[in-house]
Amino acid sequence: MASPFQQLASALAGEFENQAQVAADPAWYVHLRLWQRPILALSAPSENSVMLFLEQVNLASETPYRQRLLQLKQSDCQLRAEYYALRQPHQFQGAGQQPALLANLTENDCIHLPDCELGIELRSEIGSPAFKATLPEGQLCAFEVNGQRKYVYLGFEVNATDPNGPTELLIFDKGIDPETKKALWGALMGPYRLVKQQDYSSDWGF
Repeated sequence: MASPFQQLASALAGEFENQAQVAADPAWYVHLRLWQRPILALSAPSENSVMLFLEQVNLASETPYRQRLLQLKQSDCQLRAEYYALRQPHQFQGAGQQPALLANLTENDCIHLPDCELGIELRSEIGSPAFKATLPEGQLCAFEVNGQRKYVYLGFEVNATDPNGPTELLIFDKGIDPETKKALWGALMGPYRLVKQQDYSSDWGF
């Protein structure tokens, strides 16, 4: 049986889309496609540490954006997720659909982001196991865009892959004004609900 770490990594690796959510509530949600690609060179599954390349596209524009990295790890029985930026994100633009672009990605391309590590809670009371990732109370992730510091609240929930049903990923990411604490963009009216369309976890041998 797969470990909780393997279940989490398997659930997150894939292509996701929120088509049903957009059809139900088009006024508040844009139609997103999200790719979460395993990066084998920066992953050590046997040591409970894997890296994913994340990229998304608004299907109205079809221009990939928000390239970033997500490391999943387990230590002392605690699951954690940590986000990294890319030094040259445009170098990897389109890698969600063209994973060959990730072949030369190394640790030198990664930028550690302050306060961007999330704790992950495993919940398995109902049905298949589910995972909830949150920042510590009151904490915001900080990153640079065109020389300006931006702040974002990060969080997600995902259910473990179930052969009898879809894998759903809920994304709570919101840009935040650090002075007013007002949400500026993102999941303003509740989480984005994306359903897995393709699975990439076999890249790790899970």
